[in-house]
Amino acid sequence: QVHIVESGGGLVQPGGSLRLSCVVSGSIFSIEFMGWYRQAPGKQRELVAGIPSGGSTYYGGSVNGRFTISRDNNKNTVYLQMNSLKPEDTAVYYCNGAITQYYGSPTITSWGQGTQVTVSS
Repeated sequence: QVHIVESGGGLVQPGGSLRLSCVVSGSIFSIEFMGWYRQAPGKQRELVAGIPSGGSTYYGGSVNGRFTISRDNNKNTVYLQMNSLKPEDTAVYYCNGAITQYYGSPTITSWGQGTQVTVSS
């Protein structure tokens, strides 16, 4: 079984910064991909940033240049540094992982419960 837990959300003023963390635990052989998604009220869940096992990164257009995703493979952890936050960044942020639990087993996708980010003055 795999568990994904996000942390670091909260209330921040426009222009401020937050750093989200996501820890993957449980039966893990390898993590092929980790990503951050967000969902605002009344909107569909959207990709914020992704980082495959090879380390290259990609971002949704609305956050490019303001957010930075990184991962620590030794800790099975992915981070999302969010700078220059805007009210439209307000959403629940979810961590997603594509995980191989055992050698030769199929890759599974797992989600965390989400962490709320609110950008408001």
